[in-house]
Amino acid sequence: MDFELRVIEAITNNFADDQIVGSGGYGVVYRATHEGEEIAVKKLRQLPGLGDKQFDSEFRNLRNIRHQNVVRLIGYCYESRHKYMDHNGDLVFAQIMERVLCFEYMHGGSLDEHIQDKSCGLEWPTCYKIIKGTSEGLNHLHNSQGKHIYHLDLKPGNILLDESMTPKIGDLGLSRLVASTKTRQTEMRDGTLLYQRSLTCSVWAS
Repeated sequence: MDFELRVIEAITNNFADDQIVGSGGYGVVYRATHEGEEIAVKKLRQLPGLGDKQFDSEFRNLRNIRHQNVVRLIGYCYESRHKYMDHNGDLVFAQIMERVLCFEYMHGGSLDEHIQDKSCGLEWPTCYKIIKGTSEGLNHLHNSQGKHIYHLDLKPGNILLDESMTPKIGDLGLSRLVASTKTRQTEMRDGTLLYQRSLTCSVWAS
């Protein structure tokens, strides 16, 4: 679904601080309700090297992914607006690209909230469920879409949990888009290997 920016601003109360549920390098996440469904609204930061055609093409492909262990992309908003901004003490009239992504809301939070270096609050059956579900989600992305889809930034913070602790891989489109820019490609590839090892060791150690 292609959202208009005015709709996104309405359901987030103009991106109010009291609706923020998380933030990271990609952007800020807001909890909102649209047509009776709770959704996570992620307002992206300005990403250097990300063009219009690249953004649109990538998300038109990713929105077709449907799997019980991959967070469902509901829609996105991509609009430009002009506004006055401060630049080195001068007021300039600039064009700003607003990029917003909408996903299903995951009430269980992210895996990194449940595991730590020294302890884990999850019982073994739940750990096994998370390992199995994450593996099945990755297998689906790698082998079931007609072409290989790689996450490029898998880590505990990108494995989200629903009310029944079913794992779902998140931030798939974001990592692919950022990794496709020349400035981040090597960094994201390195990060993938590091976080995959961290996830495996942390969960199995529990």
